[in-house]
Amino acid sequence: MRRKHSLYYKFILGYLIFGILSFLVIGIMSSNWIYRFLLDIRSEALYDEANLLASHYSGLYRGSASKNEASQELIESIGIYLRSEIWIVDSSGTVVEDNVHSARVGNTITDFDPTFTGTRPYVIGNYHNYFDGDVISVCAPITGNYATHGYVLIHLPISEINAIRDTVLNILYVSFCIIFGLSLIILLVFTLTVYFPLMKITEAASRYAEGDLKHRLSLHTRDEIGYLADTMNYMAEKLNKSEEYQKEFIANVSHDFRSPLTSIKGYLEAILDGTIPPEMQEKYLQRVISETERLNKLTQGLLTLNSLDQKSMLSRSNFDINQVIKETAASFEGTCDAKDIVLDLTFSDSEIMVYADLGEIQQVLYNLIDNAIKFSQPSSTIYIQTSIQYEKVFVSVKDTGIGIPKDSLKKIWERFYKTDLSRGRDKKGTGLGLSIVKEIIQNHGETIDVISTEGVGTEFIFTLPRSSE
Repeated sequence: MRRKHSLYYKFILGYLIFGILSFLVIGIMSSNWIYRFLLDIRSEALYDEANLLASHYSGLYRGSASKNEASQELIESIGIYLRSEIWIVDSSGTVVEDNVHSARVGNTITDFDPTFTGTRPYVIGNYHNYFDGDVISVCAPITGNYATHGYVLIHLPISEINAIRDTVLNILYVSFCIIFGLSLIILLVFTLTVYFPLMKITEAASRYAEGDLKHRLSLHTRDEIGYLADTMNYMAEKLNKSEEYQKEFIANVSHDFRSPLTSIKGYLEAILDGTIPPEMQEKYLQRVISETERLNKLTQGLLTLNSLDQKSMLSRSNFDINQVIKETAASFEGTCDAKDIVLDLTFSDSEIMVYADLGEIQQVLYNLIDNAIKFSQPSSTIYIQTSIQYEKVFVSVKDTGIGIPKDSLKKIWERFYKTDLSRGRDKKGTGLGLSIVKEIIQNHGETIDVISTEGVGTEFIFTLPRSSE
């Protein structure tokens, strides 16, 4: 059962791992990126404001401790806007104005160094222990008449940066949770369109393996899964027909072997126990030989079909089909004379070259002519014709015999199939002749058709490739 669900569990595990890793990326990497971004943005804004204030104070402040009320209001409003603490210090580092702690006015900054930022526009720290936590500090000089009269210092708590960062991260977390929740639709779609159908297909495959070939998949989708289900249904149908055919084939073989063996056994036992007198033994021994020949013919037919099923390579060559027909027809001279049957050969050209396996085409002609003689009335005519149409050669074998019933036309190619008429008229047939004919023609990549009217006659027409030489 674990193996049965492993694919689905792997998909869910991969989905969860993806979600966890995505959350960690947002929580760690994004946090650092956002912090750096906000730090750069706010430090630039603070530095710009410090320079603007320095430009304003350069016209008001000349290095004295005088205080301008408008300037105080200005730094207080800017401080509120920037959420920062703004100091105005003189050139010696004494605080002249402070928008937050008025008590700090008049204090001199210990080890004041106006170049404390170095090459950067800001520094991060507690600025000489004046603050309990880290702040971003920027400095801009107040100049006038080519002299420096003081400095503007702006301090922004790092907690402000962290607060904005946390707000942005919270938005990202909520957005990620919403997107991750919506992405469950993908899992649902996968479950409905892939997992459940695959489970049905797996169950069907197991039932087929157990021999239940009548089970059918009911998946009505037009995607690859549906195509796979249709293919499996088609395979099961073919396997079921193959199994039924195999059972029928075994039954037919058993029947056709049992009948002559029973006859042989009965005749020999009758000879041995004296039921058949010595003067009649020769007659019944001839019947034993006849039944033996029937078994031999049946065995040869099965071997021929087996070799054709293996689809061995054809030994193709160029030969005159008219000459092959003449030679094959000549082999039936004795049989035709006994039934007063005439073989009428009609050829569109004196020589028609085809490219095929000579031995197998001889077998086809022999079976068709033998079949035509078998079901023809005495003193009748069998017509054998050849004609050319483009790159194909058409060969026709037509008799004026008893014909084939309409309901049997589609079954005559099946192995061991015999019509009721054939069973009554010719009990020696094996039912393999036409099966061999069709296998040979199909192995050549050609077609064979039959036209028959009961009581009128039957015509078999097959094609061969015309020789290019």
